[in-house]
Amino acid sequence: MQPQHLVAGGVALLIAVASGVWFGGKPTEPTPVVINRETSTAVTRSQAGRSTVHVSGAVAAPGLVDLADGARVAEALAAAGGTLPTADLTAINLAAPIVDGTLIVVPRRGESPVPAALSGVQAEDGRVRVNVASVEEITSLPGIGPVLAERIADYRDENGPFVVVEDLLDVPGIGEGKLATIRDFVAIP
Repeated sequence: MQPQHLVAGGVALLIAVASGVWFGGKPTEPTPVVINRETSTAVTRSQAGRSTVHVSGAVAAPGLVDLADGARVAEALAAAGGTLPTADLTAINLAAPIVDGTLIVVPRRGESPVPAALSGVQAEDGRVRVNVASVEEITSLPGIGPVLAERIADYRDENGPFVVVEDLLDVPGIGEGKLATIRDFVAIP
């Protein structure tokens, strides 16, 4: 066989494989919640290494997005088909870690800012969601200044989201007394 036929055959094979993946590839199925019948406890998606967030607003394909734990908001937007040209990306933190079960709203330029309750930073009852809050938002907790707020955010970013309020005890500078002060003002997730 002549070399140009081998090259042409290789290119045709590459195009066929790429077309099959592009047009015929199946989306991955979400990881189901697994129930351990012996202990009657559920293993959540987060415990299984996956998180699901709802992406809405100025994205190409709004809806639920399933990502590996540790993913960032930017990855969630990419998984939702990317942002629309009208998206105001200065209104959201693209580097924030995603938290299972939260809503990420991408506003359009000129829209009013998304209320904190919708963005996932503040719970409906006004508590601060420390897994998604900025350092400034964490300082709104009683007795938490900028230094401790930065430690909370750094710990969360390095170790993943807090699962229970007591996980805050792992942050240097937070002891039982400080936790008792902020416990009623913190929402997890």
